[in-house]
Amino acid sequence: MFRQIGTGEIIVIVVVLVLLFGAKKLPELARSIGRSARELREGLKEGSAEEDPAPDQASGSDAQSPSGSDSDERGTPPPADSAR
Repeated sequence: MFRQIGTGEIIVIVVVLVLLFGAKKLPELARSIGRSARELREGLKEGSAEEDPAPDQASGSDAQSPSGSDSDERGTPPPADSAR
């Protein structure tokens, strides 16, 4: 469907970019695009790290919290058993 871009096409693209943005703005534009791409990759890495559950959290709801108490993160005690 797509064929490879040749040298002539690359030259035409560069000439059009220079005419549109000017020779002084092209390095600044390239730096800005590079920073944006780097921030996007970092954000994707952070997002995928947050989605992976920690091994302690994946073990189930019967596990105690790391502090050893029976209360949840907000300090609320667990509900009483209704089977008493």
